[in-house]
Amino acid sequence: MTSAESDSRTPAGPQSRGRSAFGPGLAYAIGAYLLWGVLPGYFVLLDPAGPIEIVAWRVLLSLAFTLLLVAIVRGWRRLGAVVRDGRSMAWLALAGCLVTVNWLVFVFAVLTGHVVEGSLGYFINPIVTVLLGVLLRERLRPLQWVAVGVSGVAVVVLAVGYGSFPWIAILLALSFGFYGLVKNRVGGRVDAMSGLVVETAYVAPVAVVGLVWVGATGGVAFGQHGAWHTVLLLCVGAVTAVPLLLFAAGTRRLPLSVVGFTQYFAPVLQLVTGVVLLGEPMPPARWIGFAIVWLALGILTVDMVRQLLRTRPARGMPGAAGR
Repeated sequence: MTSAESDSRTPAGPQSRGRSAFGPGLAYAIGAYLLWGVLPGYFVLLDPAGPIEIVAWRVLLSLAFTLLLVAIVRGWRRLGAVVRDGRSMAWLALAGCLVTVNWLVFVFAVLTGHVVEGSLGYFINPIVTVLLGVLLRERLRPLQWVAVGVSGVAVVVLAVGYGSFPWIAILLALSFGFYGLVKNRVGGRVDAMSGLVVETAYVAPVAVVGLVWVGATGGVAFGQHGAWHTVLLLCVGAVTAVPLLLFAAGTRRLPLSVVGFTQYFAPVLQLVTGVVLLGEPMPPARWIGFAIVWLALGILTVDMVRQLLRTRPARGMPGAAGR
């Protein structure tokens, strides 16, 4: 699909909404990442449920929660329009697979004492998101390319420091980076609730199989460890769906480069959780690697601020409409 065709098919996309959608979009995106930042503490409370069981409940209860929201707001017509759109359904199937992989890796990281490495993935994620903007024909500026290169150096340093490749961090960054790309592509045609309903519906059969397998091999933890644990598992659908809905609403209104900037909030909170609350180790090599990542993010931030300062006066000039 060419750029012109994309614009004609998605008139409400982020590049055509202008400044009126920027403020709400930024608020939605920041809200999503703040909530994701505190998720490790929540998942620690779900122990002894394992990653597969937790992710399965996340999928099934998120589906139930979003269907309830659709019924409350009477969004069946919008959902039906999405279901009849073959192109959107294909994109959402991919989105469902990507977010499920992201959930599984993240929960595994939390339950196995790798919250710090998980936070690294989300520190790298803004760089991945900006780089993926190239696929949307967003031209990267020189400083953005420098940030990408510096982050690559950081990955090498961390791999040496860990003694192994930081696969948890890389999988988290890539899976959620591509998820954001997919959501950006369908944003003009798919509202947040309908999109999440379809995504979770696609992977719901896999979630059911996962629960059956857990029950057959080790036993399902749901309902076996007291009322408080059961309530926490029951709430995992809402805890999962709310930030995803905010994220989808934000990506529909913002260019990927701005979405990348908002992603700083979650990993900062996750790093604090891992180091301060959970007592995960931070040897010198890991601090050096994180420092290089933060340098890359600093370069990215400087570039973004410079770009905003350059474009703000232009927006006030006659004929200078927002993209």
